[in-house]
Amino acid sequence: MRDKQYMIDCGEGTQIRMRQMNVKTNRLGHIFISHLHGDHVFGLIGLISSFGMLKRTADLHIHAPQGLEDILTPQLRFFCEDLSFEVIFHAFKPNAIAIIHEDRSVQVSTIPLKHRVPASGFLFEEKPTERHIVREMIDFYKIPTWRIPKIKQGEDFITDEGVVIPNSRLTNEPAKPIRYAYCSDTAYSEKIIPLIQDVDCLYHEATFMNSELLRAKQTMHSTASQAATIAAKAQVGKLIIGHFSARYFNKNGLWNEAKNVFEHTELGEDMTVYNIP
Repeated sequence: MRDKQYMIDCGEGTQIRMRQMNVKTNRLGHIFISHLHGDHVFGLIGLISSFGMLKRTADLHIHAPQGLEDILTPQLRFFCEDLSFEVIFHAFKPNAIAIIHEDRSVQVSTIPLKHRVPASGFLFEEKPTERHIVREMIDFYKIPTWRIPKIKQGEDFITDEGVVIPNSRLTNEPAKPIRYAYCSDTAYSEKIIPLIQDVDCLYHEATFMNSELLRAKQTMHSTASQAATIAAKAQVGKLIIGHFSARYFNKNGLWNEAKNVFEHTELGEDMTVYNIP
């Protein structure tokens, strides 16, 4: 988002996939961990160690539920004592809705989820940008440079003769801010709907098909149709489903089950890049 990199969860083998996809990490400054189950954190120590061998210098911020710092700190001391950068932990409460990261262009908030351990989803929201200047109009009306910042913010321009030039003639609309929500791992919970309403893209776990609904309830996971139901009720732009049980070698059944409820569904697959509408 806005030419920045963010990582959500870091399972075992994450850095291998990144290398296979030729993902550059020079802009990766923040990692968000949803919950403290191994398949979401086992890749962290290896990734941090590799960053150290590559002589990274920028700080790395890890946002996670309370407890991860206690788990990782002994490993960092043992395996990564000479890091060329600082690892900074930011603990949050998974059961609370809160802004956990904010800069000039993006805001990240927590989404309390329903799982066997405290878990949180994340809502990424781009901040609105200023209007785009139409250079030809600026030159035509001989608008001084010092007036441009206010015009970008929506002001009209008044000529020396008192003629009002409407802002709509001088600028174009900025790009629509993108909103993306990540919800995994979680049982079906309609409590998240107000938090993700109208997002451009939702990633929601779909561990099982409806034939395994009892198993989903027991393990506090969701079925594909449940993920699609959340997407439909929240009126999201696109749904990506993932976190599939290993029992489903062919994922088409999960996809079809979700699409029957919410048409704009895509399968979350390794090494695939998805465009947000």
